[in-house]
Amino acid sequence: MAAERAETRQARYVVGLMSGTSVDGIDAAVVRIAGGAAAGFGTGGEGAAASGNRAGSGGRSGDGQGSGVPAAELVAFANTPFPARVREEIFALFDPARATVDRVGRMNVRLGELYAEAALAVIADAGLTPADIAVVGSHGQTIYHAPEPYIEDGRDLRFTVQIGEGAVIAARTGIPCVSDFRVADMAVGGQGAPLVPFTEYLLYREPDRTLLLQNIGGIGNMTVLPAGGGADDVFAFDTGPGNMLIDGVVTRLSGGARTMDAGGEIARAGRVDGALLERLRREPYYARPLPKSTGRERFGAAYVEELLADARGRGMADADLVATVTMLTAWSIGDAYRRFVLPKRVADVMLVGGGGSYNPALIGFLKEELAPHGVRVLVQEDVGGSSDAKEAVAFALLADYAIARRTNNLPSVTGAARPVVMGKISY
Repeated sequence: MAAERAETRQARYVVGLMSGTSVDGIDAAVVRIAGGAAAGFGTGGEGAAASGNRAGSGGRSGDGQGSGVPAAELVAFANTPFPARVREEIFALFDPARATVDRVGRMNVRLGELYAEAALAVIADAGLTPADIAVVGSHGQTIYHAPEPYIEDGRDLRFTVQIGEGAVIAARTGIPCVSDFRVADMAVGGQGAPLVPFTEYLLYREPDRTLLLQNIGGIGNMTVLPAGGGADDVFAFDTGPGNMLIDGVVTRLSGGARTMDAGGEIARAGRVDGALLERLRREPYYARPLPKSTGRERFGAAYVEELLADARGRGMADADLVATVTMLTAWSIGDAYRRFVLPKRVADVMLVGGGGSYNPALIGFLKEELAPHGVRVLVQEDVGGSSDAKEAVAFALLADYAIARRTNNLPSVTGAARPVVMGKISY
């Protein structure tokens, strides 16, 4: 019934929910979608470019008139911070030794309740009721991601764990919920990440410019949209740490009084330590071939502790350490462009979203990295978009495709053997 409703309605309202590796809170967006999945759009290498009409602050859109290219209009957006105790417990679950079955199970249900409350609140903000919403798409909270092949008894046992029970969201809201997207891609040999490039291809591609869509959340990830290219020409990958090391260092240095370098204030007061930066650049992840993705398993608490020990050994000032890890994030993005993109494509513009786009020190370093290559660095707000809402909008679109039984991964990005319909549906 819900799938038929999503396929037959020319325009529908969808809610997208996102909580990322920074664990700042729940991003919730109400999105009005026309065309796209309901019009039978697929991922089989079509090359027609989107019209480039921006709808609200939700992203670029197509014409929405049955062309198969979706129009996505952001109707309402809200961020709900996690309660302090919940955030603390989520961070505890990042440690496999502490992520016992009972703790994971309880948090899975608790997050489902919190996501449902966030969905209902943003629906009300939009002046709508749950009956007006076709589907909710929830990314969930990643607590462990192991995308590299792990062969045991001749079977590949790569896995990922996202919590925030979709059945609870559906039960509390009365709306079908699509959740746990990554596993379907991983089941056919993919990395299960990044997922947002599918929606970036739908909404942002242009006929005459090669665009880099750079998200800077806890982890940084880059999507490359070649000028005039089709779905099979898109490639994307995690560049390395985004805000994760900055946030981790600031939290530890302040004894938890601060959880981020708001406005890049600390970094701008410090100086980059060249010797430490050079050592950090030797992290093997940066040179790994594509496709690739990463997370807290590599750049989490243990990495931060190692950084702090190194900085103390050097007698570094706190501000200098924050400046250095901020520069590392910018360098890793520039290095990724030089290493993986420039040999194939010369980019025109990098469009930055995510929490890192609000850090002037980080954006300044990034502009310095890319200026020699003629790449103009902009943030979502420079083009009428929303850095905060972009990924919540993406999961609304991914859910819209799933409920319509349309494939919604990009094998060229994730390394999957074939396109699949990602997401588990709860009614």
